[in-house]
Amino acid sequence: MSTQSIVIKSPIGPLKLTADESHLISVHFVEEAEHPETESDNVVLKHASEQIRQFFNRERKAFDLPLKIEGTAFQQEVWKALQAIPYGETRSYQQLAESIQRPKAVRAVGQANKVNRFPVIIPCHRVIGKNKTLTGYAGKQVDKKETLLQLEQ
Repeated sequence: MSTQSIVIKSPIGPLKLTADESHLISVHFVEEAEHPETESDNVVLKHASEQIRQFFNRERKAFDLPLKIEGTAFQQEVWKALQAIPYGETRSYQQLAESIQRPKAVRAVGQANKVNRFPVIIPCHRVIGKNKTLTGYAGKQVDKKETLLQLEQ
């Protein structure tokens, strides 16, 4: 299957969305100068960009998109648990590990968050440090996590 990509603007910077004919494949943060905003006829990309814009306009709290989720069984378990965190709420990495019955897997939960290919959509921004600190988001882009959490308040 062939893939297409578009770039959309957002309050956390440009997002590059990639999809095939039936599934969204990824959402990535990109540099503005390198990626001007683009469009596509791809129905999945149109729906994804529309839903992401609605989310940033506070018109949507959950996403309804066909995601091509690929990862280990553990990663998929973590990503499913992330999707269960309600809009406007946070969980610590420890709480997330406990929610999947793996209380000692805190670091592994953090690594699964790090490789989440659908930031914003699979809300890894809702996971914070045990002491309520904002830690690790998209590498060292904690400001994006802060913006997303403030948006959901």
